[in-house]
Amino acid sequence: MRTRHIVGAVIAALSVPVAVALPAQSHGYISTPPSRAALCAAGTVQNCGAIQWEPQSVEGPKGFPSRGPADGAICAGGNSRFAELDDPRGGGWPTTAVSAGQRLTFTWKFTARHATTGFKYYLTKAGYDATQKVTRANLEPTPFLNVPYNGTQVPSTLSHTATLPSGRTGHQVVVAVWEIADTGNAFYSCTDVRF
Repeated sequence: MRTRHIVGAVIAALSVPVAVALPAQSHGYISTPPSRAALCAAGTVQNCGAIQWEPQSVEGPKGFPSRGPADGAICAGGNSRFAELDDPRGGGWPTTAVSAGQRLTFTWKFTARHATTGFKYYLTKAGYDATQKVTRANLEPTPFLNVPYNGTQVPSTLSHTATLPSGRTGHQVVVAVWEIADTGNAFYSCTDVRF
């Protein structure tokens, strides 16, 4: 009897690190051009907290921009566990060089293939100050790319190509929103670019 309790305790103790190491829910993020979550996961950006192990977990309420995460918490999807993604780091997030009118492809990596309403891509307004957190006031209210998905399940990777708007210079942020069809949530991914 005592041996059975010891064996049970050992198995329970060994299973805790495994359960803690695996994310409770896995989903998706933009891998190229690298999003803030991807940069943290790759170790390109340090001091990222939990997002370095869970780049696919930036989940928050859907309905952006009328609903969704609060201003200043958009890049983390309103999830305080990933608040490092909202820190502008003094404008120091690594950027991908782009130009107005350029065709740019965004590639999502999915770890859970949800039924999807669609994808929307927003860009910060001309004159955006990259030392400030992303808010609705410094984003264009209309997405520069809107990809309906009509409840279809996503594959393990998916790319969207968009023509980047004109009238931008310097450091800007793309906010991509992946809306899930059968839950009240969406996934948020911020990518820093330099025009």
